Amino acid sequence: MTNFLLSTLGAFGIYAKEQFVRKTKAPIAAQERFLRELLRIQHCTELGYKFGLGEIQTTRQFRDRVPLWSYSDYEPYMERIARGEPNVLTAEPVVYINLTSGTTSKQKMVPVTRQFSRSLSKANATSLGFALEAMRRRSPKLELGQLVSANFVKVQGKTAAGIKYGPVTAGSYRINRFVCEQLFAQPFRAMEIADNLSRHYVCLLFALANPQTRGITANFPMLVLQICGYLEQYAEALIEDLQRGTIASWLTLEPDLRAGLERQWSAHPNRAAELQAVLRSTGRLTPQAAWSKLSFVSTARGGTSDFYFERFPEYFGNTPIFGGVYGTAEGTFGICHDFDQDGSILALDSGFYEFIPESQWEVTQPQTLLPNELQIGDRYRIVVTTYSGLYRYDIGDVVEVVGFYEQTPLVVFRHRRGGLLSATTEKTTEFHVIQAMQVLQPEFGLQLEDFCITLSDREFPSPYLVNIELAAGATIANAAGFLTRFDYWLGEFNQPYATVRSAQVPPPRLRILERGSFAIVRQRQIDRGTSASQLKLLHISEDRQFLQGLTVLEEVQLPADLSGVR
Repeated sequence: MTNFLLSTLGAFGIYAKEQFVRKTKAPIAAQERFLRELLRIQHCTELGYKFGLGEIQTTRQFRDRVPLWSYSDYEPYMERIARGEPNVLTAEPVVYINLTSGTTSKQKMVPVTRQFSRSLSKANATSLGFALEAMRRRSPKLELGQLVSANFVKVQGKTAAGIKYGPVTAGSYRINRFVCEQLFAQPFRAMEIADNLSRHYVCLLFALANPQTRGITANFPMLVLQICGYLEQYAEALIEDLQRGTIASWLTLEPDLRAGLERQWSAHPNRAAELQAVLRSTGRLTPQAAWSKLSFVSTARGGTSDFYFERFPEYFGNTPIFGGVYGTAEGTFGICHDFDQDGSILALDSGFYEFIPESQWEVTQPQTLLPNELQIGDRYRIVVTTYSGLYRYDIGDVVEVVGFYEQTPLVVFRHRRGGLLSATTEKTTEFHVIQAMQVLQPEFGLQLEDFCITLSDREFPSPYLVNIELAAGATIANAAGFLTRFDYWLGEFNQPYATVRSAQVPPPRLRILERGSFAIVRQRQIDRGTSASQLKLLHISEDRQFLQGLTVLEEVQLPADLSGVR
């Protein structure tokens, strides 16, 4: 039954992909159709009347009459929706409220309706079609199989009006629960386990029982590595549970949840023996070794991802990486079309998109561009209008156009607006520092667990503090040389940094942190309300107390005569 449903799901994905590809040949026409239908449905809402949406006939009128708004403009409306007021932003009832991760600012609320959910599901189906097509190009007989996921899918709570709220993944998975139950190798209830370790363990346990598992999916690459870490660390215990048909007693599980999962679980002695043999011969259990038919890893590309991708070959060999969709709690903006590609096709059926060019970033009501007006290599802030009731909403994401699919732009997320580090005026982004670290790791033959660049809180202009945690077993023989080359490469990737370093900014300092430091940082984010499934680590921070309290094993400062060395 599962194979039949997966086959049906795959066929639907291929159909959705083919329909979408036709639209990419005339993206402006597709966008105009989307906007007309959205205005027809939403014009009778409170904000629809305020903006006169019912009188708008063209995209030009829409852009002229509706102002660009940020979240602060929408926040009072969101609060009224949470209290249960109908017809405020959306014509349809709100069935869920997405909460943003809160990584870069306080958590925001985004209303979810059935129509909004359907528009996002269409993008997911299209993405699945592209993934399946990419798999078959590699092996024509390859079929869709089940995936491993350890995302947390329990809702966070309910508003006073009884509307459920929580992370976007939890809401999306629950609304599409039937599809998830066919697509994932673990039971849906396994993803409701609150304790992070216990949830990963149980999801891995069920997935290990299925040698036909085809993929691993997580929101961010850091979370994929977390799955790999748990698989390796608890390999013996997992194999023992497979052999005995048990679920480890030391896991933190609610009694009724444990009972339900145990009813779905049974012994798999042959599979346990197979994995035990792998463990004996290799000394570790990796996803590539555990699932010989693993076809791809699905996780976010762009932004901070490349740093973590450096470690993927250790666990996955040359298994391709698929970006799925590029989106946030506010909507889905891009659809990946092939393996190992950062660029995603603008999601024409999920929103109406405008783009703010860099020359307009400091303007209060900037002039926007449409998809056909974008230039390869340029960066833009993306503005979205969706069925969530957000109109011309500046989400703060900066994207780069890296090409076109047919006539539709391929975009890559680079960084958040305001996600900049400046000792004076140099505006260093996460993309800049990740590029530098990608060069430095092979240059010095070392591997980092993680890193974050901050500024000193004692000087002005402030030197950059290069905070690194070495991976297990890694050592750094020439810390001063590493720091010198960091200074050089950052100037190569961000010329304004090189300019201010030669005249104004002191040389950077290297701080080697104790093992486990960034695990503490991640736990701090969770303690502040970030869902474990939304967790991502900033690699630059202007918060000079961001790493406060962590143990510094060694601090290295360049000699004065190296200041400004290029």
